[in-house]
Amino acid sequence: MLKDITIGQYFPGDSVVHRLDPRVKIVLTFILIISLFVSGNMLGYGGCALFIVLALILSKVPVKYIFKGLRPLLIILLLTIFINMFMVKGEVLYNIGPLEITREGLTQAARMASRLVLLVTGASLLTLTTSPIALTDGIEKLLNPLRRFGVPAHELAMMMTIALRFIPTLLDETDKIMKAQMARGADFESGNLVKRARNLIPLLVPLFISAFRRADELALAMEARCYRGGKNRTRMKVLKVERRDYLALATGLGLLILIIVTRKW
Repeated sequence: MLKDITIGQYFPGDSVVHRLDPRVKIVLTFILIISLFVSGNMLGYGGCALFIVLALILSKVPVKYIFKGLRPLLIILLLTIFINMFMVKGEVLYNIGPLEITREGLTQAARMASRLVLLVTGASLLTLTTSPIALTDGIEKLLNPLRRFGVPAHELAMMMTIALRFIPTLLDETDKIMKAQMARGADFESGNLVKRARNLIPLLVPLFISAFRRADELALAMEARCYRGGKNRTRMKVLKVERRDYLALATGLGLLILIIVTRKW
């Protein structure tokens, strides 16, 4: 299940979405997040879903990657649906013992589940279609106006990108450690929730050691290449906003405006 998490992974390609400016893709992701939280009805969620499906088709990323990234969310989704279904008061539809299923609870559960799925899918599309280097450049360019206030734009962009890049690496390392300990008789699947959480404690020590070792190796590699931050650095590929970027940005802004209008209605 750990390998099913797609956030932080990159799927190489040459599609329209891959060629979009990383700054535009980051802004579109934020527009999607704002749209999901602003939307107050299923029509708004439908518009966001249509936007994501269109981006998925244009990106040519296999659908299995998206479904694979949603598997780890299954427990959270079921818990979200259960809590909203039974805890929201309103018109009672069914009674299951002391629990009541209300019409408002079903509506709220559908909204929360849709929002969670669309959030994860949109964030996964950003990392699946943007290489770590392009993502770093895009974040740095967006943070550049804050430099006048003393904000280290390049260092923050590099830190966030490295953290994002190492998510799949650490998950893969966790999976290897779990399999090695299971081969030695460790049990991570039986028992109640508290016992399972307690059985995961022996994973933390080797995982932290591995993470610190990788961080030390990365620091040595950056120093060996005379890395000194963003000062006086040049780039092989200079970011340039083109017509397709303006079109994609206009589409995202149009979606946000449409959702705001439908919410008022």
